[in-house]
Amino acid sequence: MPLTPVVPENHSHVLAEFDCLDPLLSALRLDSGRLKCTCLAVSRKWLALGTSAGGLHLIQREGWKQRLILTHKEGSITQVACCPHDEDFIAVSTSQGLVAVWELQLERRGRPERVSVSWEHRGQSITALCWDTSTLRVFVGDSGGKVSFLRAGSSKLGKGSAFVIFPVQTVTTVDSRVVQLGYQDGRLLVSSLSRCYLCDTDREKFWRVGNKERDGEYGACFFPQNKGLLLGQPPLLYCARPGSRIWEASFNGEVLSTHQFKQLLACPPLPLITYRNEPNYNPVHKTPQSVAFPKLLYLGDQNLLTWTDSAIYIFTPQTGQVLLWSEVKDLVDVAVYRSELFCLHGSGHLSHLSLLSAERCVERLLRRESWSLAAAVCCMFQHAVTTSRARKSVPIDRLEHLRSQLSSSTDLEMISQLEEVISKLEPLDSASSSRRSSISSHESFNVLDCGIYRVISRRGSQSDEETGSLINPSTSEEERLKEFSFVQEDDQGDHDPQSSERMEAERSDQGLQFHLPLSFRPKPPRVALQAVKDSVSSFVKKTTEKINTLQMNSELFQRPELREGGQAEISATAAPYSEEMENEVYDEMSNTEADMQELRLATERAISQIQDPLVLLDPVCLGEALLDWLPTLERILGPAEPGSAAATSNMDAPEEERDYMNTSSEQQEESTCSLEEPTEIVTEEKKETSELGQKEGQYENQLTVDSAENDALNGSPPEPVRVASPKPVPSDLLTNLTELATLYTELSCFRNQNEQTLGSLTFLRRYFFLLDQERVRRMSLLCYQEQPEMKSSFIEAMLECTQSSKVVEVFQRGDLLRSLRSLRELQPWSAPPLLAHLHRLYEKHGEAAVRSFSQFYPTITPADVMTMAQQSHFLAYLDNLVQSRAEEHRLSFLQSLLEPESLRQDWLELALTHDAPQHCDTMTPDGQPRWHSHCFSWGYGRLLALLIRLPADFSSKQKMAESCRSHGYWTGYLYLCSELQRRTEAFSTVCQLDDISLLEGPDGVEPQTLDEWKLLIQLSQQCSCAADSEQLTGVNGSSLSNDSADCGGKISPENLTLMLARTAGPDRALEVLEDCGVQLVLSPHSKLVCELLRVTEKRQR
Repeated sequence: MPLTPVVPENHSHVLAEFDCLDPLLSALRLDSGRLKCTCLAVSRKWLALGTSAGGLHLIQREGWKQRLILTHKEGSITQVACCPHDEDFIAVSTSQGLVAVWELQLERRGRPERVSVSWEHRGQSITALCWDTSTLRVFVGDSGGKVSFLRAGSSKLGKGSAFVIFPVQTVTTVDSRVVQLGYQDGRLLVSSLSRCYLCDTDREKFWRVGNKERDGEYGACFFPQNKGLLLGQPPLLYCARPGSRIWEASFNGEVLSTHQFKQLLACPPLPLITYRNEPNYNPVHKTPQSVAFPKLLYLGDQNLLTWTDSAIYIFTPQTGQVLLWSEVKDLVDVAVYRSELFCLHGSGHLSHLSLLSAERCVERLLRRESWSLAAAVCCMFQHAVTTSRARKSVPIDRLEHLRSQLSSSTDLEMISQLEEVISKLEPLDSASSSRRSSISSHESFNVLDCGIYRVISRRGSQSDEETGSLINPSTSEEERLKEFSFVQEDDQGDHDPQSSERMEAERSDQGLQFHLPLSFRPKPPRVALQAVKDSVSSFVKKTTEKINTLQMNSELFQRPELREGGQAEISATAAPYSEEMENEVYDEMSNTEADMQELRLATERAISQIQDPLVLLDPVCLGEALLDWLPTLERILGPAEPGSAAATSNMDAPEEERDYMNTSSEQQEESTCSLEEPTEIVTEEKKETSELGQKEGQYENQLTVDSAENDALNGSPPEPVRVASPKPVPSDLLTNLTELATLYTELSCFRNQNEQTLGSLTFLRRYFFLLDQERVRRMSLLCYQEQPEMKSSFIEAMLECTQSSKVVEVFQRGDLLRSLRSLRELQPWSAPPLLAHLHRLYEKHGEAAVRSFSQFYPTITPADVMTMAQQSHFLAYLDNLVQSRAEEHRLSFLQSLLEPESLRQDWLELALTHDAPQHCDTMTPDGQPRWHSHCFSWGYGRLLALLIRLPADFSSKQKMAESCRSHGYWTGYLYLCSELQRRTEAFSTVCQLDDISLLEGPDGVEPQTLDEWKLLIQLSQQCSCAADSEQLTGVNGSSLSNDSADCGGKISPENLTLMLARTAGPDRALEVLEDCGVQLVLSPHSKLVCELLRVTEKRQR
């Protein structure tokens, strides 16, 4: 056997095939020429195979057992997709254009059923399916470019919940065939033959990714950034380009860089490690490859996968390197789950590949007793196997055992190479040796990749058993794996995708006993029972102290231990309690459970009622259903009665003590009011919170001044906003309560409620902890003109919800740039908490802060800023927001912000009244334009020029024209007069301004008929005397001498005659001058121009 060539050190991973799926296909009869596999999909639990006969085979990956077959009479299966967040749902498409969503109902042992069907793409070839990552919604793309989505109901939620209003809707239609779809965090990525599009499905907005088109099948995908320092960052986009290039773009579709892989792919391919044949590595470099990547998939730990019909490519885009590429024949489709690949070949057979490091591959091969393959990989990847890090996977004794298993007659060269590798092995580092000396001699250990030492007891001769698992050939691999079944499959989700092969190594360690307190490992039963006992004791103690507190005078109130000291409290809860006190505590617990059960029944009854379309679409019936549910909510979660002892104690207690009264619901508060950012643990004392609250108290009082004044007039203080539930509410019940509470708030806000019912403002302040913050934000914007107190109460509640955030501390230091940087680090943003933080910034920094708010669009809209800032400050924000767009997109972008369109007139009035010239400088006392007054600069001139050009109806343009005239904005007035065909007024204004350039150019008001020329010449003669005597004194640093360079020549009969001569000829111009009765003696320059025009006219004839 020849020497095995060595792979360069920059290659550390391989693609390996450990399982053979041919017996599975044979059992399914998919290996015949008549019936073939056409598509595939994979999830944690399932391998789904679509066939040419319309069948969908669902194979359980654990044990490779067939569980179901779903049949379709609408043609062969073309696409299949497993729901990523609920594996009970699967979507398929057929050759006739049908899309169906199946609910498997395996948990309830029911029959699978179609819960949703779409014929939206009938007659088209469906090319892509993609699931929403959070809801039961499937996006579909076809060969015609149409993209739609299909909603699926679920029978899990009870009777009637499977009913979906408008289950099928068209999202968009792109310019060519859809190649690939992707969905992440509310954004849909569509890759067609010519370009990529990014769609915000919630706001129905679309962007193009990049400006350059392409021609061909090129994929695109989202790239999550959820590892290490990138945790919490928005996903990136990767879009394939011609010539082995890939665009890297932001989550907003902006191209950040282009990765060039053409030269990097000149390296030789790595062999596929498979049982089918010996690996053959040829170190000869190839020519650079210009490859079209038809699809892109996120694979493993921050890797990007693509393929052609003859090769698989895996890139590491963050470093711009090729992790590996391997030649694989006749590839048709690839499905991935974490670091596993399932490949469909043209012949119809399947291959199951795994991406793993070289040392992990050797370990897997050794456990499978594939001696020759393991030795070949060791020799090829010597740089990876010889490192000290590899000793955790491939100890020296295992390699020596591998050498002993090779045949001295046929594998002589391999043995010599392997001995050379063994001689280069590095021992564990010195740090590991020093730590090992501190561990008992009765124990051995392995070092995990995360740096944790896994201690293995030797008392039961564990090491002998482990060695025996490799030496004893009589024990099959399946039997050995069954012994290690205590490692749960779900635990794999806590490990890095690229490290999924580590689970196989850990399964080989039989019955590992963890002597280190690792929180992510299952605890022994005795420890778990002790933890439950301690938890119950802690709850009894807290509840007892709370009852005692309510019965004591507020002056004798004794504060309990801090919440952060919960561990110390658990260890110190062994104090004895009397049986009588414990009975009282458990009575209270049973009462709370009974209340929750009653609330759950009332909530489920209301939910079932509103799921009826006849009730949901009828405001009267909907209101009645919600009013039936409201009394139960009021009694169980409503504020305490003023006369009760608990309410009195709570109202009389200091602020910090009242915070203590809600300690049982702090967890609920954190889940309801989170900003999707890491926050510090809030203690019962809330020292930091109270300090921040004192600093923000003045601003919060300003926000609620209107409602406070109204309540003061009524003789009662405003009801406090409750951001925490008075009782713990289960998460499933909380979801239904949030839906009903938000629906009640919206309904009572937009309808006139009876005096006996609970008003929307009171309900919002009383039950804010139940409301959907985003829907409340939108509602408060819609009703801001009629009920501004709704917005102020919402902001007051959000300020209280977010005051424990770490960015508030940055705000208090006073540096605006640092504050904005800390907010940018919180991406992806959620609008309600972000709005609260922006309120804090505006209160502290004023206009300077508002000007920077444009970077938070579209999360924060202009409507949000309008309700927050002064008018002049909002105008600065709007100007910055519009100018941040490309010049050719500014007008359309400004039009998209007009919701409603009446804002156009409001914004125009704002821009005309702020940072504008004085009236006396632009208009005469009788309201006429002053000479050259259009040359003054307007502070928001760029914004004004866009506002007057917005599409509008006739009456709106008339209002805009009158506004421009009344404020002396003559440039805009002339443009609108031209749009409204009020040409006489436009000519009169031009003559009074005395600037002939206003008649020229694309926006000029040039006469179109001889009658208009006559009118203009007469008006110019009337205004010529007045213009000579006009004196202009400027404002805003402008004067006649400063601005005269920007203005054109004067309006005079002679200049107008020369303009007409250039248009109609000199003779016709002189005739018009005579008809107007104007006696004019042309200057020598004008006579020369007329003669030249006559000569030119004759030559043209």
